[in-house]
Amino acid sequence: MMKLGVNIDHVATLRQARGTVYPDPLDAAIVCGRAGAHSITAHLREDRRHIQDDDIFRLKELQPLPLNLEMANVESIVEIALNVCPAEVCIVPERRQELTTEGGLDVVGRFDALRSTVECLTDAGIVVSLFVDAHELTLAACKEIGAPVVELHTGAYCDAEVNDRPVLLEQLIAGAEYAHSLGLKVNAGHGISLENLGGILCVPHLDTLNVGHSIVCRSVFHGLEKAVSEMLDAMQEYDG
Repeated sequence: MMKLGVNIDHVATLRQARGTVYPDPLDAAIVCGRAGAHSITAHLREDRRHIQDDDIFRLKELQPLPLNLEMANVESIVEIALNVCPAEVCIVPERRQELTTEGGLDVVGRFDALRSTVECLTDAGIVVSLFVDAHELTLAACKEIGAPVVELHTGAYCDAEVNDRPVLLEQLIAGAEYAHSLGLKVNAGHGISLENLGGILCVPHLDTLNVGHSIVCRSVFHGLEKAVSEMLDAMQEYDG
């Protein structure tokens, strides 16, 4: 069965907009678990624009779901990951100016630095995932680095005009097939919503979808528990 990881970053975005103590991402994680989510994802950015250090420690200790920590390959954040010891770390590219993650990691260009971090986190018992575009050269480098999991960047497909999606979907399908042939576990995330989910679920070998922004947005009108349940129901419907 395909699993759903819920990214709760934007619960923290709402909190940080006023500098209050609410809404609490921990409360959101507990609600997501009640709705049937399989894991919680949170991105501790260098600029701390939403999730804060304390959130990560509390999410690890005070809610029952496995924590997937998204992070840049930065020494100070790696140290936090080693202290928190989440179930999984997903290493993502990060730029201060971006509104959200704009593409996959340059695994080939940053091979040595990434390999060192992957080894360090793996030795600590943390499963490491690399957030990448669906390119064979990149996926082969992920395998060589020793990361057991890749998360395919679905943003280009999800944000594209309908007529442009078929080509982008074929790229994701081919990437997933190749990653699977290398023995990598395949996740997917970025921009996924109920509207584009049908296409995403045409991608083979997917283990987990990590979905955040669209669920938090729907929760404004429908409630968080219902928004998570709707996504799970839709995944099961498409999955047969």
